[in-house]
Amino acid sequence: MPYLIISILFVLLEWLWPRRPNQTQIRRGIITDIVHWAFNGYAFYYLGYSLVKGLAYAWFIGVLRSLGVGGLLGANLLNGLPFILQFLLFFLVQDFLMWCTHNLLHRVGFLWSIHRVHHSITTMDWIGNMRYHWGEVVVYELIKFLPLMLLGADESIVVAVTVFNTFIGHFNHANLKVDIGPLKYLFNSPAMHIWHHDRDGAGSHNVNFGIGLSLWDWIFRTAYLPGADELQAPERLGFDGIESFPSTFLGQQLFPLSLAWKRSAVFFVLLLIAATLVAGY
Repeated sequence: MPYLIISILFVLLEWLWPRRPNQTQIRRGIITDIVHWAFNGYAFYYLGYSLVKGLAYAWFIGVLRSLGVGGLLGANLLNGLPFILQFLLFFLVQDFLMWCTHNLLHRVGFLWSIHRVHHSITTMDWIGNMRYHWGEVVVYELIKFLPLMLLGADESIVVAVTVFNTFIGHFNHANLKVDIGPLKYLFNSPAMHIWHHDRDGAGSHNVNFGIGLSLWDWIFRTAYLPGADELQAPERLGFDGIESFPSTFLGQQLFPLSLAWKRSAVFFVLLLIAATLVAGY
């Protein structure tokens, strides 16, 4: 229910205070994004996401016990702290891990093929936050699962942080005219995140990796916010070769798998040729 309420809220906000008034909410690709919204927000979240977390949990428990450090499972570092402090610490640690993971998605070839689904956005609005490949969730969970498990936050904290992350993710992608002032050095925003999707910029997407906080980008010098005009925006969004990228939900979800198959097929053919040549000698 919070997911639906937040989504409706941003539909209204974009209608009332659009950052780019000529950009309509009913635009090319909206059907694909609605399917992503339904799949990633409901179908995958309640089915696949739970399965991923369950498998990750079982795997990490097995690894820790095999290493003889199973006692770490009961660390519960946040246990006993006030709700607000638990929330802040959990959010801070998770956001940094997600910043690191997002950075990794851009620098490792196969991971970029997964993340490219999100960067196929050519019109930036709130629902673009939900255009991503389910494989991203697996990558994020594998990286952040163990540290967050050691924190041992109360379940209500996890839910509260998840709701807040949904809100700020929609906000970062929204076509919303807002200036957060000095808070731009702490929180991500529409003015900053849109440059992460810039197709032609010098950063080539390797700027503004922040999910909830822009803080990490300013610290590690990956922040980019040109000029003082908060309404500046790139001329084009996406990536080189986007014209041949699948435009449908199913095509985008299958794209990384088809790419992996093609690479495997090429490797197999080369291996077969090499084996034939060796056998000939």
